[in-house]
Amino acid sequence: MPAGNVLMVCLGNICRSPLAHGIFETLSQDFNIKVDSAGTANYHSGGQPDKRSQATALNHGIDISKQRARQFTVNDFDAFDYIYVMDRSNLRDVLALARTEKDRKKVALLLGHDEVEDPYYGGPEGFKIVYKKIDNACREIIEQWKN
Repeated sequence: MPAGNVLMVCLGNICRSPLAHGIFETLSQDFNIKVDSAGTANYHSGGQPDKRSQATALNHGIDISKQRARQFTVNDFDAFDYIYVMDRSNLRDVLALARTEKDRKKVALLLGHDEVEDPYYGGPEGFKIVYKKIDNACREIIEQWKN
């Protein structure tokens, strides 16, 4: 699998996808790519990532405080080679905007067949669990790029 620009997508772009954005950006520094994140909804457009996501990332040496939430658009299919979504609802919403089979082939669940659960309504422990799942998935992608 060749390296390419990566977009991470969740619902509001304040919890899971900012973490994924920060993790992947950190892990992919050896590649000349662009990494970004977006939400399928515009609930938080322009806002910073959730404070719990920021704290979780900082505990791993990653600062995501400069990220700003934005909504996924059809133009993202042109700007990114890989679009990783966090759950099946995000998958359905992103695929509904796909114009072509080429667009559709760019979209996948980050965890393959599993979902990254939304930690928004829980406590800090949920963010730690989500971080670990996302980190593992991002590391697997980077390993595939190296081979």
